[in-house]
Amino acid sequence: MSKNMKVPMFIKIGFGNVVSRNRVVAVVSSGSSPIKRLRETARDDNRLIDATEGRKTRSVIITDSGHIVLSALNSATIITRMEDKD
Repeated sequence: MSKNMKVPMFIKIGFGNVVSRNRVVAVVSSGSSPIKRLRETARDDNRLIDATEGRKTRSVIITDSGHIVLSALNSATIITRMEDKD
């Protein structure tokens, strides 16, 4: 990558929603019981951001601020977008 090319600051997580690339700690699939408990705890603490637009949650993004972001995209898709340098 040349010096003039910048890495995008945001990652598209579906339906016009984005998250800051620098704030993402983990991207996990939504099916396991510990992740479901994490979602409920975040909901109770007002730290849950639902970006699914009413669709099925396929991945959960954990940020460094403790916020939990739900996305309808697969975890692999989001990870690929994070790795893209375009």
